This record gives sequence, C-alpha cells and structure tokens, in this order.
Amino acid sequence: MGRKRCVGDCSKMAAGCCGVKKQKLSSSPPSGSGGLGGPHCSGESQCRGAELGLGGSGSGPGVNSRVNGLACGNSLSPGCGTLSPVCGSSLSPGSRKMVVSAEMCCFCFDVLYCHLYGYQPPRTPRFTNDPYPLFVTWKIGRDKRLRGCIGTFSAMNLHSGLREYTLTSALKDSRFPPMTRDELPRLFCSVSLLTNFEDVCDYLDWEVGVHGIRIEFINEKGSKRTATYLPEVAKEQGWDHIQTIDSLLRKGGYKAAISNDFRKTIKLTRYRSEKMTMSYAEYLSHRQHHHFQNGIGHPLPPYNHYS
Repeated sequence: MGRKRCVGDCSKMAAGCCGVKKQKLSSSPPSGSGGLGGPHCSGESQCRGAELGLGGSGSGPGVNSRVNGLACGNSLSPGCGTLSPVCGSSLSPGSRKMVVSAEMCCFCFDVLYCHLYGYQPPRTPRFTNDPYPLFVTWKIGRDKRLRGCIGTFSAMNLHSGLREYTLTSALKDSRFPPMTRDELPRLFCSVSLLTNFEDVCDYLDWEVGVHGIRIEFINEKGSKRTATYLPEVAKEQGWDHIQTIDSLLRKGGYKAAISNDFRKTIKLTRYRSEKMTMSYAEYLSHRQHHHFQNGIGHPLPPYNHYS
C-alpha cells in the first residue's frame, strides 16, 4: 500500500511467456544465490521478423522473436485497454461487459479440429473482431497439464489472431510434439485477452492472481532482457511476489545471484486479462446443440456453424 505508481508508456512493452508446467516449489523465498527452477513457458512476439533460438530475449527495439521456455525481446505498442476484470472472474455490478467469450474457445477448437481432420478452415466467426493482445493456452488430461501456450503482446484482430495462435500454440510449441487427433477429447482451451498495461515504479506493486507482469532487466552481460507471466501463473504455482520475480529473472536468462538491490533495478509493467476456458466435452455439447437447432444431422465438421 502507498507505493508510488507510474502509469507508463505501453510502447515499451515486450512479448514474453505464458503458461507453465506444474512444479513443486518451496514456500520460502528463493535465496540470493539460488537459481529458482521456474516452470517452462512459451511466448511469441508478433512483429514480423527474424526468429531467435532458445536463450531469451533480444536486446533492444526491433528484435522480433519466437521463444519457448524463456522470454522475448521486442518493442511493441499494445493498446492501453480500458479496465478489465480479473482473469476468469465474473464482473462486478456496474463494470463493463467482458469481451472474451465461450464462442472464442469454440472457434479455437473449430480451427484445430478442421486442421487435424483436413477440413476447410472455419469461416469468419460472429464475435467481435476488435484488436487485442492475446494468448491461446492448451492443457490436457484430468490434471490439466500444459500442452501448449503461445501468444502476442501486439494487438491483433481477434478473428485472425485466434486462428493463427490456435495452431501456433497447438503445433509449434517447441517443448511439445504437435497435437494429434487422439488428444482432442482430453483438451482444454483457454483464450486470454490482455488489457490495462501500466508501468509501475515498485517491482512489488502488483497483485498475485490479478495482474500479469512483464519485467525488463539488464543481465550480467549488459544485455536487456524481458520475461512475462500471465495473471494466473503465480497463483497456480503458489508463488509470492519474490518467487515470481526470481522465476522470471531465471526464465529471462539471468544466471547471477539475485539480490534485493538487483530486483529494485527491474522495470515492471503490470497488466490484466480476461480469460475463458472450455473443455472439449463442453465444446462438443455447444456445437451439437447449435447444429441440432439448425437441422444439421451431424455436429462435425464444425465449420458448418459459420455457414
């Protein structure tokens, strides 16, 4: 409370990483010399350009990269959105209507289903096509293990953005083999739309479970690096502020001892997201109901929904 807040320039945002694999982590903050073995994450910047291999972010504007397991470096200009609710939460009275919808998850399943079965891509959906930074996350099984997660901090029109990142996260996350038809029944799809980007002066000025964070720092070699976690990551992992920051530093490639003085040099941007999650069973139920209503004898291929 009472921390100084700098509502900053969103043009300094950089793409980074999102979902994580479950891991056990000590409840105590990481020591200054210890390397916090944070979970793997995946992200992609959306300014078209050269790709970088594993190893983290680039060092400065104009570096465009796709990175799995670390973070990306890039100067982007996502919109500073209007106030969004906490990711996945219901809205309080008087707040604006959520943009994210179940239909967006359905569309992602449509895109993946049609690709895996060789159908024509689904036609243009009916939900808004406004531009947002976005992430598509896939999890699988009863324990909802991470299966793929890639997104962009550049605001993209939702129709093309969700279509692109559905397949990118399902087929091109380098930590995993491409998804197969056999996995479809066990999948969960999450769509996250990012808003409310704010630069803050205190690296602790964000709330676990409410804000996603993006950090920018100078590594031991003098290079600028960046890393990010979506709002749900720290809460799902049971991390506090320090554990989250230290995990991001390690994922951004920082290998030296982490001191409190070094943490204070971090430039931190916080943001919020609207998130919707749908299982494959829920997707089928939604589509079957729709096709039945329209007299279609079979629920699939789902692109008929847009006929």
